[in-house]
Amino acid sequence: MGKDKEKHRDKQETPIQEQTPVDRKDASDTDKVQDTDQVLLSRGEYEHLASEARKAKELFEKCLRIQADFDNARKRLEREREEFIKFAQYNIIQDFLAVLDDFERAFSSAKEARDIEKLIQGLEMIGKDIYSLLNKYGVEEIEAEGKAFNPEVHEALMQEERDDVPENTVVQVLQKGYKLHDKVLRPARVKVSRPKA
Repeated sequence: MGKDKEKHRDKQETPIQEQTPVDRKDASDTDKVQDTDQVLLSRGEYEHLASEARKAKELFEKCLRIQADFDNARKRLEREREEFIKFAQYNIIQDFLAVLDDFERAFSSAKEARDIEKLIQGLEMIGKDIYSLLNKYGVEEIEAEGKAFNPEVHEALMQEERDDVPENTVVQVLQKGYKLHDKVLRPARVKVSRPKA
């Protein structure tokens, strides 16, 4: 009875050896194959993994195509932006050349006639043409004189004691300011009122 218990104990304590399956395609490669880890899969598991691998490959290739499309679109937009800027400058310069032509004609005419009045009239016309051209491209003069001082569009360079206007009123424009489509190109430089001491 004691011997049976001892045999039974020995049987339970014997460690189970983990066996790695060996693919015996070639007897000479047996040692190499035994050193590698292998996993046995059922046909269903193998087919599932193969399907997932195909999907992953398709997604990767799709990502590559999207990346290439994105790069091409970015390059095309950059080219179009550069062309737009060039075209916009072309139109503006072409319009200003017409004003330059007027200036040269007025100057030449006044020089030949030695007539200051003619020169002044010519310059006034050119000034009107320039303002008209600026308006055409969305440039507007910032209203300032008589308006309440607004630091977003006015720059105060001086103050003047006044009792005939409210405090912080623009009483003189020292340099005109301009906006392009509501964006300030240059603030109006102004003199602002302050109460008398």
